Amino acid sequence: MSWGTELWDQFDNLEKHTQWGIDFVEKYTKFVKERSEIELNYARQIRNLSKKYQPKKKEEDENKYTWCRAFYSTLNELNDYAGQHEVIAENMTSHIIADLTRYAQEVKTERKSHFHDGRKAQQQVEASWKQLESCKRKFERDCKEADRAQQYFEKMDADINVTKADVEKARQQAQMRHQMASDSKNEYSSYLQKFNQEQNEHYYTIIPNIFQKIQAMEEKRIERMGESLKTFAEVDRQILPIIGKCLDGMTQVAESIEPKNDSSQVIESYKSGFEPPGDVEFEDYGQAMKRTVSETSLNNSRSDNKAERSSKGKSKTLWPFIKKNKGSNPEDFSHLPPEQRRKKLQAKIDDINKDIQKEMDQRDALTKMKEVYIKNPQMGDPNSVDPRLGEIANNIEKLQVEAQKFEGWLAEVEGRMPVKSDPPRRTSVLYETQNSTPPTTNNNNCAQDRESPDGSYTEEQSSEVQSKVQPETAESGDEFDDPDEEMLPTIGTCKALYPFEGHNEGTIAVTEGELLYVIEEDKGDGWTRVRRNEEEEGYVPTSYVEVFLDSNAKELFSWTRVYLSEDS
Repeated sequence: MSWGTELWDQFDNLEKHTQWGIDFVEKYTKFVKERSEIELNYARQIRNLSKKYQPKKKEEDENKYTWCRAFYSTLNELNDYAGQHEVIAENMTSHIIADLTRYAQEVKTERKSHFHDGRKAQQQVEASWKQLESCKRKFERDCKEADRAQQYFEKMDADINVTKADVEKARQQAQMRHQMASDSKNEYSSYLQKFNQEQNEHYYTIIPNIFQKIQAMEEKRIERMGESLKTFAEVDRQILPIIGKCLDGMTQVAESIEPKNDSSQVIESYKSGFEPPGDVEFEDYGQAMKRTVSETSLNNSRSDNKAERSSKGKSKTLWPFIKKNKGSNPEDFSHLPPEQRRKKLQAKIDDINKDIQKEMDQRDALTKMKEVYIKNPQMGDPNSVDPRLGEIANNIEKLQVEAQKFEGWLAEVEGRMPVKSDPPRRTSVLYETQNSTPPTTNNNNCAQDRESPDGSYTEEQSSEVQSKVQPETAESGDEFDDPDEEMLPTIGTCKALYPFEGHNEGTIAVTEGELLYVIEEDKGDGWTRVRRNEEEEGYVPTSYVEVFLDSNAKELFSWTRVYLSEDS
């Protein structure tokens, strides 16, 4: 159906309709633009979210767990996913927004031209109609004047009192009016025929052609709208395969999670290398009741203790409780348990070996370059390579020395790694005193740094301790490093009230609530010597533990202190 034949009289409505169609195109363009902005904002938020949860440097150790690696891989896939939404925004801008904006301007210009032609044709028809109406009114007016002139002539001719001259004059006037009416009639008839031709041409040729062009313009606009809507969907469809790959990647990394492997990695990460404590032996309190302590035995015990303490003072070195800076760890990783220390040392050695290999590769490349220069002097001076070769040689030498240092520490820690054997035994002081005199240890008043439960340190007794340490540190040996030394007996137990990290040499790390064996009481320096098993013993702050001494041990120590005070 054609607008030219069906809507020949709807010029104004077609003008409104086509304007509404252009407004709709601009409205749809604005919609796509806002959708593009939403996609860009969404992509930006997704990227920021992915960046926010990327692992920090301090979280790099998390990569050894499959579930952590899966999460970080998901973040990377999500970043690619955000990139596809940026592609959506970009394609919508270039394929829809820019195209429709340009087309809207074109269709506005075309519509203006068509309706200008239609309005011009309409004005011509209206002008012809006005001219026809003018001819018609002139013909009507002339006819009336002719009738009046004819009536006046007939009246004059019938009147006998009127002269013949007046009658002749009236007859001539009537004839002239009749001629004028006849001429107006001919003019009106001619112009009417002309108007009908113009009107027929206007409504059957000009207007249909103009409306046909407007109809074609409108159909093209609708077609472009359909193409834009299709492109709107295709822009999303084009990125679906890539988004599908991103989602498949997320699924694959999720399926790659290995709970067994991660649980085994926990062992690798936190295994200390120490063996569990052995069984506690039976303490026979019945034999202790039969034993009578006399002054002589006490004196003998006191003299034996003095002699042993004196001999140990000459051959043993007091533990130097050196305060370490917070936030810094020793180069040899001695603050770590044996197993973790071994892993750190091995990793350090591997890194150094990689650096050595890199330097050696550079050395080989420069050596080949020098050989080429020697064979072809025009390519370069062979001596220009020597400074760099010397620098690389020094770097390799330094790295090798560094590697030997860490290999030595590694050999040391591997030599000290516990070998699985019979579980160590624990004995109490009451059982051992029945067979031998309990050995006493030297008074380790060398705690230059004392810790309190809040983690602070005090410097009490530092001058006194230093004066005691200086004459003894000249002797070689370490109280805990002598494998042939007889193990000190336990005199009670203690419970840790607070966690203690035990970074200083000679101390032992404890956790809150842990039960330990006491092997030496606090002698006024603020430290109590405890034992976890045959291979782990050291000092802890007395304020950090609650001590439970055996009853006989308490009595024996009180008697010993009385006699020591009397002797002094």
